[in-house]
Formats: sequence, C-alpha cells, structure tokens
Amino acid sequence: MKQFLLTTMIICCSAFVLSLTANNRYYVHPEGAGEGTDWENAFSDLQAALAVAQEGDEIWVATGTYVPTTEDDRSASFAIPSGVKVYGGFLGTEETLEERNTEANITILSGEIGDAAVAEDNSYSVVYFSNVSAATVLDGFVITGGYADGLVEGADLSTCGAGVFNNGEAGASSPIIANCLFLENFSREGAAIYNYANEGEASPTISDCKFVYNRSDFNGGAIFNDGNFGTCNPTIKNCSFEGNESMYGAGILNRGLYGECQPTISDCLFAENLSIVRGGAIYNQREGRGICEAMMSGNVFDNNVTTIGDPDVEQTIKLKGGKVQPRRSGIQQRPATASDIAY
Repeated sequence: MKQFLLTTMIICCSAFVLSLTANNRYYVHPEGAGEGTDWENAFSDLQAALAVAQEGDEIWVATGTYVPTTEDDRSASFAIPSGVKVYGGFLGTEETLEERNTEANITILSGEIGDAAVAEDNSYSVVYFSNVSAATVLDGFVITGGYADGLVEGADLSTCGAGVFNNGEAGASSPIIANCLFLENFSREGAAIYNYANEGEASPTISDCKFVYNRSDFNGGAIFNDGNFGTCNPTIKNCSFEGNESMYGAGILNRGLYGECQPTISDCLFAENLSIVRGGAIYNQREGRGICEAMMSGNVFDNNVTTIGDPDVEQTIKLKGGKVQPRRSGIQQRPATASDIAY
C-alpha cells in the first residue's frame, strides 16, 4: 500500500512539473474575442499575447494590421520576451506552421498609431528586443511605419531602430528575424534594424528578409550594426536591400567603436540604395581600437549610388588625432563599383 501511494505521488508530482514547463501556443486574430487558446478564441491584440507569453511559448498571428497602442504614446513598441517565437502569415485556420502562407496572408506590424496622413505621430520603434536569447523568433511580418525622429543624443528608442531596436546593452541580444519585409521606416540611425551592443553583445540572425525604402538621417538606411564598446556580429543572409537611403551606409552600416563589429553578410542583393556621403550599399567604420570587418560572400551589387568613395563597399578607419583614412574593401561580388561599399 505504501509503495502504491509513493508511486502515485511521484506520478502526480511529475505531471505537475511537466504542466509548469509545457510550452503554450497563443493565437491572435483581428476579430478575436477570447483568451488566445485557439483560433476560435484568439486574442484580438498582439500585445495581450505578448503580456502572457513566456520563454518557450509561440504566438501565431493571423493576417491583418496590428499597432503597438491605440493611444498616442509614441514610445510604445511590441516588446518580444526572450525565448518567445512570434509567427505571422496565418489565415486563421491552420493547425501546423507549415500550412501558413506569408505572401497570401500579409501580417503587418505598424507604427501608424495616429493620423494616417502624418508620420510624425507614429511610434518611434515598432518592435523591441532587449537581451533576448537566440531562441527568440520574429518571422513572417511586414514591419512598417516606425518613425524615430527624436532629438535625444545617442542610442535611444526615439532616434534609432524605427522598425526593430535590438538592445544588447550590458547583456546579450541575438534573436532570429526571418521572412520579414521592412518597408518605409525612418529614423536618425538604423531605420529598419538597429543592433546596439554597448558593453554587451547584439548578434541576431537575419535571413530571407527584404529592406525597401527605409531612410535614416545619418547612419544605416536599413541596418546599423553598432559595436559600441561591445560585440556586434550579426549573420545576414539571403536578404535584399533596395531603395534605402542615408548619409552613410544606405544598406548597412557597421561600426566598431572600441569594440567589435564583424557581421557575416552572404547571398544578399543590394540595389539602387543611395548614400549622400559614403557607402551606397555598405559602410564599415572602425574607430579607436575597434575591429570592423564584414565577412562577405555571394552578394550582388547593382546601381548603388554615393557622392564620395566606393558606391558598393567602403571602409573608413578613424585614427588617433581625428585623421580619417579611407580604405577600399577589395570585396567585389558584382563586381562592386565605387558606390556600393565604403570602408
């Protein structure tokens, strides 16, 4: 009898522990009115799902347009918790991830929270990651309408990363971003994605994404990899960068400021990006004792434009005393011309 009771207790305890560690899946649909348990009882608001999701959980989001807030709080973003996987591209009937169709079921995360005719009242940043693990996923969305036009000096949500701000400050933030379209985002720096590694690491994996008509005032029309006193080594593969604009690095700007920035960029297309000064496609900038070198292979450069230096890939090394030494990359897969990449 004692043995039976002991066995029963062990089984019950095991079941309880499993229930605590079991991963949940939450559903979001624009017409939902439930608690997110299935498509018929879906949340109507993505923020509601993010509020309850924990590490290991998934969130499936049906076609529609979602905004971070219905109020006028421009600092509102979709903050993705560490270890949570968020997938878009569903019709709202699927039972498996493989059934979704991201092209047919367009799922939009938009910063358009105010007057649709005015961009200046949009959210500063649409999506926010902060020290998240590599098990964190954002997959299958159109990310648009972020408008980070703030006047705060330095790395800040109001000025950087209008599409995605990936913050690895004093920690590590390396999410997976896949199958996303970044369209018409604006910021002072890093309009589509800003990876910030100050005294930490920001090394996401970005794959099968499109960056179209994003614009920054200064650095990184699409992506700004900022190895500011930290490590910023993202992997960027099978992506396209078209029609993006900035002063430096219209497609991608990589910076090693007393830190390390060595992204791996492969099988990407850079076409018709415009840099006002340097790096129509890619600009690598090393400052102080930093390391900045893009590891590149299989990329294609087409009709990128810059007013100074190489239109494809260019690198600049800032030496002690403030002197600037431009250096041609020698990385030419198109082959690159003088407007694509700047060092």
